[in-house]
Amino acid sequence: MNSYDVIVVGGGPAGCAMALDLNRHGYDIALCDQAKFPRDKVCGGFISPGAEPILEQLGVLAPIEALVPKRLKGVAISAYESAELAIDYPAAAKTGLRPSSLSVPRYQLDALFLRQAQRVGVKVFERHKVSDFIFDDGRVVGVRGWDETRTSFSMRAKLVVDAGGRNAVSLRKFRLKREPRGRGKIAFSAHWRGARLPDDYCYMHVSRPGYTGISAVGNGQVNVVLVVARSALNGDGVEKSATFYHRVLMKNRRRREVLRNAERVEPVRSVESLAFTVAPVPCGGLVLVGDATGFIDPFTGEGIFLSLRSAQIAGEVIHAGFQSSNFSRSFFSVHDARRREEFRGKFLLSRVLQRLIYNPSFCDRVLDGLSKNQAYAETLAGVVGDILPARKLVSVKFLLQLLAGNFRFGESAVLKEAP
Repeated sequence: MNSYDVIVVGGGPAGCAMALDLNRHGYDIALCDQAKFPRDKVCGGFISPGAEPILEQLGVLAPIEALVPKRLKGVAISAYESAELAIDYPAAAKTGLRPSSLSVPRYQLDALFLRQAQRVGVKVFERHKVSDFIFDDGRVVGVRGWDETRTSFSMRAKLVVDAGGRNAVSLRKFRLKREPRGRGKIAFSAHWRGARLPDDYCYMHVSRPGYTGISAVGNGQVNVVLVVARSALNGDGVEKSATFYHRVLMKNRRRREVLRNAERVEPVRSVESLAFTVAPVPCGGLVLVGDATGFIDPFTGEGIFLSLRSAQIAGEVIHAGFQSSNFSRSFFSVHDARRREEFRGKFLLSRVLQRLIYNPSFCDRVLDGLSKNQAYAETLAGVVGDILPARKLVSVKFLLQLLAGNFRFGESAVLKEAP
């Protein structure tokens, strides 16, 4: 039975970032994924500007740049068929330069991450589905599963990191996933060719029964993601997803203008359970990162950044655990606490935006205010783009005004930097 310092389950951005980070510290890492790469998944393919320093540290920014990815200046928001309000990311204080986001198809991005992990010496096992953990005295000490030939395999390690996303083996085995109350959501995604986007922004169109994100991904193609409440399908089921997807897209006048002469060039993919929380891991020897720690509705487009940053925080705690030979549940709970503290403001803003976008009067009021206050609009784009901390924007007074429909733009809306 092969033995490693750490086994990472899942080869997406969070899992590869975890493997690359720990490999830099000299640990012997194995990474297992049930897929053969390249493989695709439902995602906006949108990497916020705040992720670039992490990508560079992991050694993957240069390979991404070699793909000549589309660079986006910010976001353009349309509410209920209004004209788009384009908001640029704010200029950096030191250089005066404006950052941009990266738009990269996920099948390219994930394959690039995985190949970089292989290049630096991580042992990568594709088509290896982890189905269970190996325990010793109540602590996880390895994994077992099946390879592409349906042959069983097992590996041992001092620590296992589960980066398996919303369907992670940890969530199923320990029943950790907590679905939100109310309406569940489902996302549909496909690439199109021949769309007409007037400028280099991520275009967000909000209209019933949900919203879309449309962004160019290079090679003359755009990625079109539709997010709606699960109940909007009216019992049709995801097997009719292409028909539903097209019908909802073309109900919106702004989207019709973008997609009038375009054609879909791939099947429509879908994913459910967009928002959920996760209970604490009940045993030692196991750490969750990325979407396996919980997921928020991706309206603000920060999913990949959150996965990368989650792995970065986990790496610091894991390194400390190896230094002290401590792999207990209580020791690694520090990672959960640090992650919650860092992302709390961002998650709160996301929940507020979710309330906002489904109320036309709120949307109209806020977009009108943003159009009249460029500084505030760019601050919002900076927070959404992960280049400004959420505390720059989120205050109790601001949120109460926003949810009450009495939002006023001015100094009271922006919370000054905490000391």
